[in-house]
Order: sequence, then structure tokens, then C-alpha cells
Amino acid sequence: MAESDAPTPRKLLPDEIHRAVKPGTALLRLQTTHSREGVLDGAWWPRSRDVTAELPALIQALTTYLGPITRVGLDTAAWEEVPTRLVVDDRVVHFDTFPVGDDTVLITRGDNDHFVLLVVPSATTADAARVAMARAVDADNVTQAADILVATLPEAATERAESG
Repeated sequence: MAESDAPTPRKLLPDEIHRAVKPGTALLRLQTTHSREGVLDGAWWPRSRDVTAELPALIQALTTYLGPITRVGLDTAAWEEVPTRLVVDDRVVHFDTFPVGDDTVLITRGDNDHFVLLVVPSATTADAARVAMARAVDADNVTQAADILVATLPEAATERAESG
């Protein structure tokens, strides 16, 4: 077999991304086509469950790539004191609160263009967060957010068992 025919090992994320993955990081898999077939569009690792402290940086980062963000959907049970709206860079972002689960956040651009991000628990170790976020942004991913967290974060499975 020629050297060019040899399979190359597949890395989920480039090394420089791994160094950048720390609490407060958002990883996105953005496609320029209208067909987004993966279950998740990205992943986010907030530092805490304080929406007013965490979301402005995420919204600013997403706005750079997606344009203005109009709504954020999240589960109020998973976050501390969720407001009805938040002003970020002189734009009002409205919150939709419903039981979507503490493992995802829904981002809306415009009137009806939605992006689903995996939310990695803030207390997650760096190595476990990297694995979970890499799975979430894999273009071939068909695994739901909760299942990614259970498979990659041993503490997530324990917390779910204790709260359930």
C-alpha cells in the first residue's frame, strides 16, 4: 500500500482547540448549507449556572459567526434566576424557558433559525469536557446531548442517578 493510501489517524479536534477548551468555552460546528443533519450544532462549557454572568460571552461569540441572536431557550430548573431578557451589546435577547433539559441550550437567530448546543456541566474535568465537546461538534454525531454526557462524564451519570 502506498503511503498516501494509508489511513490517517483521526483526531476529534486539533491540538490547539484542546488547549483552548476551558470553562467558558464554546465550540461550534457551523455549516454553510441549509442542511444541518447532526443532532447538535455545538457545545458550550459555562463556568457556572449563573445565566446573567455566562450568557453574554456566549452570545457575543455566536453573534460573530451567526449574526444577531434573538432568543435563548433553556431549562429554568438548571440555571440560577433566569431573567425574561438580557441586553448584550445593545441588543435585547429574550429567554424562552421550558423543560429542554439541563444538557442543552437552544439559540435562535432571526425569526426561526435554531441551533442546539450541548451544555457541559461547569464542574467537569478538562479532559472529560474535551471529549464531550468533541463528540458534540462531530459532523457525523447522531447521539443526543444527555447520552453524550452520560457516556463521557462519569460524574454526570452519578448526579442523574442521585437526583432521579
